[in-house]
Amino acid sequence: LLDEPFSGIDPIAVYEVQKILRKLKERRMGILITDHNVRETLKLVDRAYIIHKGDVRCEGKAEFLVDDPVAREIYLGPEFNL
Repeated sequence: LLDEPFSGIDPIAVYEVQKILRKLKERRMGILITDHNVRETLKLVDRAYIIHKGDVRCEGKAEFLVDDPVAREIYLGPEFNL
């Protein structure tokens, strides 16, 4: 479980954390990440969930969520892209 692993760190550190997480993923380890740095997180995950007011409102692969109108309305905004 990682809570905000990309918060407040410089781009080099983001890259290093992503590298470590990719290695864990290659070992087929399950990792739960909560983070507001959506781009960095979506680049890593197989599946993502958007929780709004305590309810899971959207779930799926990054490519799906980026185009999902509900995800855009409640969290990503109209201009978000990977």
